[in-house]
Amino acid sequence: MSSGQADNNGSGTPSRGFHSLSTTPSFSSLRNMVRAQERTPLINEGDIETGNAQYGGASAGDASSDAETTKHNPRWARMVQYYIPSTAWIPNYSLSLLGGDVVSGVTIAAMGIPVAVSYGTSLAKLTPTTALFAAGIPPIMYSLLGTSRQLMVAGEATLSLLVGQAVSDFRRNGPHTHLDDPAATGLAVATAITLQVGLFTSMLGFFRLGFLDVILSRALLRGFITAVAVVITVEQLITMFGMAELERQLNPESSLDKILFFAENMWDNYHKPTVLISFGTLLALIFLRMVKGFFKPSSMIQRLPEVLVVVVASTILSGKYRWDTDGVDILGAVPISTGSHFFQFPLSGNTGAYIRGTTSTAILISVIGFLDSIVAAKQCGDRFGYTISPNRELVALGASNLLGSFVPGTLPAFGSLVRARMNGDLGGRTQMASLVCAAVVLLSTFFLLPYLFFLPTCVLAAIICLFVVALFTEVPQDLVFYWRIGAWTDLGMMFLTFIVSVVWNVEIGIVVSIIMSLLLVINRSSKTRMTILGRLPGTDQWRAITDNPDAEDVPGALIVRIRESLDFANTAQLKERLRRLELYGPEHAHPSEEPRREAADVLVFHMGDVEGCDASAVQIFRELLANYQNRGVDLYITHLRPELREMFERANIVKLLGEEAFYETLADAMAKVEQR
Repeated sequence: MSSGQADNNGSGTPSRGFHSLSTTPSFSSLRNMVRAQERTPLINEGDIETGNAQYGGASAGDASSDAETTKHNPRWARMVQYYIPSTAWIPNYSLSLLGGDVVSGVTIAAMGIPVAVSYGTSLAKLTPTTALFAAGIPPIMYSLLGTSRQLMVAGEATLSLLVGQAVSDFRRNGPHTHLDDPAATGLAVATAITLQVGLFTSMLGFFRLGFLDVILSRALLRGFITAVAVVITVEQLITMFGMAELERQLNPESSLDKILFFAENMWDNYHKPTVLISFGTLLALIFLRMVKGFFKPSSMIQRLPEVLVVVVASTILSGKYRWDTDGVDILGAVPISTGSHFFQFPLSGNTGAYIRGTTSTAILISVIGFLDSIVAAKQCGDRFGYTISPNRELVALGASNLLGSFVPGTLPAFGSLVRARMNGDLGGRTQMASLVCAAVVLLSTFFLLPYLFFLPTCVLAAIICLFVVALFTEVPQDLVFYWRIGAWTDLGMMFLTFIVSVVWNVEIGIVVSIIMSLLLVINRSSKTRMTILGRLPGTDQWRAITDNPDAEDVPGALIVRIRESLDFANTAQLKERLRRLELYGPEHAHPSEEPRREAADVLVFHMGDVEGCDASAVQIFRELLANYQNRGVDLYITHLRPELREMFERANIVKLLGEEAFYETLADAMAKVEQR
């Protein structure tokens, strides 16, 4: 199977998708079970928004152009274009796309710069430049290697929060040689995390583990994301109420401690000017968004970066009226601090001392960042009619973070559904928009930051709060949905993940989410899907008795259809599950209840759906058949595929049962049974 085929199984658009994480599953269809009338395209040509599938070239539906391109391109050139997509779009770039790419890049940079400053200072506990470099350097590498044309990589709120927790922990308990230099400690910790994120993400891509986007269920993700939103909101409210200095003095450690700290001090220790500025900023942002809502999406007003407008206005007012003299915290001087050199080898200096202590954080950021990126990339691919390779996305994201780690302190950078949607809406059609955005961010970092000296930090906190509100919007819908369909397990997992993340910290919350998700998958995959078959009255047809109430049992016989391939996982409990089917049927029953069916003296296996068996499954199945044979149960196997028949012969199963136990059809086997 080619990597293109392996990478693009079922990349459907998630409904009501999370704004941070992806749970889009990939399903492989069963062979020989697809009806001819069901073989229709997943995406019709009319469903795809207008846009060039080939950069500046032919449209997605121009098959003749594709064939002509393939004919003139040697195989090695096509391979290079496959693994390095920029070699395809840069030579064929059309100037007609430049306008949309430039407008999109500049607009997103104007909105993203204040947000990046907020992430670097409020969430990551570092300087504003760390998040600005994350929005300016990794996108350069991603634009060369990424398969998504609209995805823009930069720092994210959740990821910045995880970095900030690691930085705070090391500043409290880190090596004594750096306790006197908190800034150097923060840069070293962030560099160690970003380096490992790049390595881990790249390795996931090289080992073709792009299927990790199915690792967490929606319920677990919802619980985790809601907890992250609560933690971020509380941390920003502390700043918006002017209690940042008091927090540094009392130093609450866990997320729950911070919530209790805010609840205890918000009425007695708030700073009135800071509160007025903070909530005035929120009102101004909401008002500007409402004004933009009255205009058409194509108008210039819709492209107005309201965040940038509020930041500039508050900075001017703060400088004019000297809010800092009233006790309002301001951004102050922001030197470009990356150590002795701008570009440094990531393991030079003191970074190596923090590698071991930040590995768990880096792994979590890699998983969360990839989930966030792949859902955005897949939605853009579906929208504009091109394919996304999860494995190549992992390599591109890993390489982007590896490049970022060469600038000390740069935060991990991944894609975002919000930025990707904005990029497409504003006219971005290639990664040139990402390059334009990166250029604007870097120029602003080096030349415009001094002009933000009087920017109140509470304004940055208010901006983050407004963005985080989106994480709460889908919670009521999901709660009502799970309650209405009676998904009590999902509800329980959702609340458990939320509570663990809030009471302890976000890092432990995502670890618990992943462990619970894996346990659920293992539990479900360990139960072989089987049904009991019965005869339709007056016919020689056999159907599942759960779906056909009229289907009749054959007295003393148990006819079981195994509905999937067998492996070491789902055959481990096969004996117990067959015993329960024999005594209780397909309905749920407690083991303490009296048997509802008589013990079978004939057992027939319908194995038409079993496409394969691994060695462990064959061994367990043989032991199971031997046990039934010792009980005196007559055994029959029908619809066995030739390759499995050969495997059963080599495993001596055919010798154990005899040739007369194998039949082509279930009707033939049952005719033999009824002749006894």
